[in-house]
Amino acid sequence: MPASTESSIVIEAPPADVMAVIADLPAYTQWSDGITSVQVLSVYEEDNRAADARFQVESGLIKDTYELEYDWDGDSAVSWTLTKGDLLTSMDGSYSLTDNNDGTTTVHYRLSVDVKIPMIGAMKRKAEKVIIDTALKGLKKRVESGTSPAA
Repeated sequence: MPASTESSIVIEAPPADVMAVIADLPAYTQWSDGITSVQVLSVYEEDNRAADARFQVESGLIKDTYELEYDWDGDSAVSWTLTKGDLLTSMDGSYSLTDNNDGTTTVHYRLSVDVKIPMIGAMKRKAEKVIIDTALKGLKKRVESGTSPAA
């Protein structure tokens, strides 16, 4: 498995509110930079969360359509893996949520991406870091603005 990049952020909301925003995949187009379309392909019956989803992304020179398979662990974690991609050859990631017992949640994001075009490892890590930092800031803003599905 390729090396991964990780980062964390503290969000002023309980884990259930944070996970509600993470689980609302179609709304990613409103807060996650570069994602232009999300289609949920299948859901888990027990919690109605996405099992598989198709994403379209346009960020700078990068344009891709890819599909992810999700594994949810209540309101504490979610992980995903790439099942199909045009430019991407692998994408494994996860959000882990920790309740700080003070009304805040620490969100830990791990991501590993590989693409069909040759790219130096350090450049991949830098790209992953930008993706993670942008996603965490967007998630924090979305949750704390009160526009989350749970709000």
